[in-house]
Parts: sequence; structure tokens; C-alpha cells
Amino acid sequence: MTLMENVSEVTEFILVGLTDALEMQVPLFVIFSLIYLITLLGNLGMITLILLDSRLHTPMYFFLSNLSLVDCVYASAVTPKVIMGFLTGDKIISYNACAAQMFFFAAFATIESFLLASMAFDRYIAVCKPLHYTTIMTSTVCALLVTGPYICGLMQSTIHVAFTFHLSFCHSNVVHHFFCDIPPLLALSCSDINTNEIVLFTLAAVNVFFTLLVILNSYLFIFITILRMHSAEGQKKAFSTCASHLTTVSIFYGTGIFMYLQPSSSHSMDTDKMASVFYTMVIPMLNPLVYSLRNKDVKSAFKKGVGKAKSSLRFTY
Repeated sequence: MTLMENVSEVTEFILVGLTDALEMQVPLFVIFSLIYLITLLGNLGMITLILLDSRLHTPMYFFLSNLSLVDCVYASAVTPKVIMGFLTGDKIISYNACAAQMFFFAAFATIESFLLASMAFDRYIAVCKPLHYTTIMTSTVCALLVTGPYICGLMQSTIHVAFTFHLSFCHSNVVHHFFCDIPPLLALSCSDINTNEIVLFTLAAVNVFFTLLVILNSYLFIFITILRMHSAEGQKKAFSTCASHLTTVSIFYGTGIFMYLQPSSSHSMDTDKMASVFYTMVIPMLNPLVYSLRNKDVKSAFKKGVGKAKSSLRFTY
């Protein structure tokens, strides 16, 4: 059975988008195209650097490479459709495509939240138990800390899509958003959505509670360890690293809590759309900068890669 065979009378949806102002279509097309290009170049470039440079074959960069992969996928689930809407004015998305978009976005956004927790745990071990780091963060442990988020994300996304597209959408097919997210689709349903709201709230609350518990506990112990350091330079470096990570965590979880941990009656779709721009486009673009490009090892690997490329070009010509 395909999704089209659902009891819903709707066969396609119309995405309202960010704005109907004609004079804004071209500027927004340029802006979001640049954001998407930077996102792909930054994240795919990070994955390439980590794969090619043996000095980056450590647990920290293993997590970063997976974070970059996740950012590429969940940005790609949303941004290309938005860009094409600005370019062509086509805001129609098929029923199945809408379900697929929701699945990939929900899955990889959830995966990212759990990966952030895994990365916080990795930093906790590195700062608080440096002598035992290699014995604790083995290949098996790292694989589990990455596999777990993927399993959780894919399972939860399957649940969300199954519950959402089991509903009947007979009131309207106009989605007051720029992509197929759960709250705006629930607002279109003429079915009883109480169960859907409970499922959405419960899964989101469990995700936020568990992952933030891991992150905050990890950084609590990290801060205690930093305060016990006698080296001012060491404290400054550690605080700088923590500040960058916590800034991204705050943006990611702040927008997630704002968007999902409230009943649909409290949602302002215009406000949600602005928050979603950060959630779906800006954060994936910033992550390579926040986590990696300020890192000396990554800068060194980048310079080494550029040097090899220049040498190859000189040799060719």
C-alpha cells in the first residue's frame, strides 16, 4: 500500500512559503542559494578533510564527520524545494513527497540532537578522564554512540510520519509553512489530533530531556574540572571550546523547544517559520564553523590539502 492510498482526500499540498512579496523572491533565492552552497561545501569539505588526513582519525572527528553528514541530509530535505519555490513560484508538493520530506527532516534533526549528546560525552571523557580516554572511547563505543542516534532518529521519524499521514486532510491542502513539518500539517486535519499531539509532545520531550541531561551533566563536570586547573591558558582554551559548543546547543534546542513543546493552538505559524529558518538552514551552515574551522588540527589539514592540490596542478601543467 502506498501513502496515496491513505483515507485522505488530499493528493498534494501547497506550501505557503516564507513570503508572497514578489520583490523578495529574487533576493531570497540568492540568499538561500548561498546558504545552501556554503552548507554543502562546509560539511562535505569537513567530511573529506577527516577522511583524507590520518591525524583527524580520532573519536572527536568521527563524531564531527557524522554531524556534517547529518547536516547535509536534513538541510537537503528542505532547502532545495524552498529555493525552487523562489525561482519558479511552484509551491506545490505531492502527498508522497511531503511525507518523504517530513521523514528525512524529522529523522536527521533527531539524529543531530542525539549526536550532540554523544559529542558532549566525548568531550567529558577527554577533559575529565584524559588518561583513560583511549581505553574508554574505543572503536566499539564510538560506533555505538553514533549508531544509537541513527536508530532513534529513524524509528521516531517513522512513528511521526505514520501517525501524521494516517489523518484525513479534508479542510484544506494549504500548508502555512515552507516545508512539510508536523504542526502545520496537524492544523489541516479534520481528524482527531489529540493522539498525534500527545505523541509529538512525548517524543520531543523525551528527546530534549535525555539529550540535555547528558549534555548539561557532561559540561557540569567539565566546568568543575576546568576550575580545578592551575593553568590559566588551559582554562581559557577549554572555556572557549565549551562556549562554542553550548552556543550551538542553545540555538538547536531553543528552536526545537519553541517549535514542538507547545500545543498546536499556541502556534504562530509566521513565528515558527522564522525559527525554522535557523533550524533547517542556518544551523547546518554554522556547525562546520563552530565545531571545526576554528580548530588548529582542521586548519592544518586544510592547508595541507590546499598545498597538495597546488602541487598536483603544478605537476600537471
